[in-house]
Amino acid sequence: MMTRELSRRNALTHAGLLAGAAVMGGPLAGAGVSGQPESPLAARPFRFCLNMATIRGQKLGMVKEIEIAAQAGYDAIEPWIDTLEDYVKNGGAPKDLAKRITDAGLTVEGTIGFAEWLVEDEARRAKGLERAKRDMELAAQIGARRIAAPPVGATDLPKVDFVKAAERYRALLELGDQAGLTAELELWGHSRNFGRLGECVGLAMETGHPKACALADVFHLYKGGSDCRGIRLLGPKTIQVLHVNDYPSDPPREKIDDSYRVFPGDGTAPLVEILRALRGTGGQTVLSLELFNRTYWTQDPLDVARTGLAKMKAVAERAGA
Repeated sequence: MMTRELSRRNALTHAGLLAGAAVMGGPLAGAGVSGQPESPLAARPFRFCLNMATIRGQKLGMVKEIEIAAQAGYDAIEPWIDTLEDYVKNGGAPKDLAKRITDAGLTVEGTIGFAEWLVEDEARRAKGLERAKRDMELAAQIGARRIAAPPVGATDLPKVDFVKAAERYRALLELGDQAGLTAELELWGHSRNFGRLGECVGLAMETGHPKACALADVFHLYKGGSDCRGIRLLGPKTIQVLHVNDYPSDPPREKIDDSYRVFPGDGTAPLVEILRALRGTGGQTVLSLELFNRTYWTQDPLDVARTGLAKMKAVAERAGA
């Protein structure tokens, strides 16, 4: 009798705890979805990723790029689709590459492609969607979680109708659903179409798609004139990946281009303020180092990757992470 009563009390206590957790909107404190304790990596506000633009000039190929990222100590990578295509053209199998990435302790948080999904010309847009579909299917084979969707081909006037643009982005998201990854609407500060963060967030909202999100970039926030303080209004899923870099005060905003990107902390960008705003959204953000600095492209790629990670982590620490 006593044993049965204790068991009943334990069961009721456990049920009460679960009910309380449900009212609070999630699992028990310190636990993941399964009820098990979360890993330290899952609990961190930021994960650190290497966008392969940073060492693109060394022309290393996918295998070597993965080795560099792992040796430098990154959590994840963002490869470029054309480099992945070269790997396959040279006889490489995507499944082998996926295993290599997993064995290196890395994830593929995103991929970089340039399909013309937004353009007004119907024939070009149809070809762009075909290209996007191929890119997504290839990226999914190596375990990619996302693919960039910049306004390529529509960076000049005329402005694309907002409702039509939302329909086109939703079509891209639905292709991503089929492939098993998410198309991220990428902010390009130099673009006349969706060159500001507010435009990108508004377009993502207008699609009504549950996976719609914005891919932000420190340089492009500056180039397009977006005020980073607006990030505090966003939710945890709006900006899942941030391309991290810095820029000098000269040349001015109107003349600066991607080649002037420098390591985080070596320029004048309000990086600490941006990262604090992202922390305030409550999600975990992937910080992906993306540089196009021609000087860095002449240097040892491992040194560049290590330096970039150390400087990125230093800024994150100043932001309270």
